[in-house]
Amino acid sequence: MNDLKILVVDDDPVIRKLLEQRLLKENYTVLLAADGRTGNEILTDTHIDIVLTDLMMPGEIGGIEVLEFAKKLERNIEVILITAHSSIDTAVEAMKKGASDYLEKPINFTELFLRLEKISSMRGLLRSAQDLRQAMNVTESTAAQTIQNLEITAGTLQSQIDDIKTILTSPLLSTEEKVEKSLSILSNWKGC
Repeated sequence: MNDLKILVVDDDPVIRKLLEQRLLKENYTVLLAADGRTGNEILTDTHIDIVLTDLMMPGEIGGIEVLEFAKKLERNIEVILITAHSSIDTAVEAMKKGASDYLEKPINFTELFLRLEKISSMRGLLRSAQDLRQAMNVTESTAAQTIQNLEITAGTLQSQIDDIKTILTSPLLSTEEKVEKSLSILSNWKGC
């Protein structure tokens, strides 16, 4: 099952229904909006991974406005614009504003699914990179703690070695006292 939630924003009910049926058939979660205002409301209330929006829709909120709104809400949301051939320049301009891609009408579903698969793969790679980064942070933290513990242990051992050296070289102690005090230091060591 695909784990992407897709919002389709298009004023044409036939295109909305066709996209819904094809996306559901591929096991995507699909939400529909008949205009930009409804699309923005859904974006506000629901986590969406990908927005498929018609570039030109009647009313004051078209595809560009849906794109801008989506990107303000969540920088990582992917927006694919659906455009007529005559508005390709506008679609290219929209890509400069953060759109992931655009599709020309009539929609080529093979192209659409390839683009969705690419987005899904990229998100998977990003998740893997984040997991690796988190694992590295844990490893680094554990390694730092281990190094700190080793440094403390080495310092303690060096101190005990210095004490034993002082005892063994002391002219004031008998051989028995030197051995006894040295063994006492060694027996008190709480090493690894």
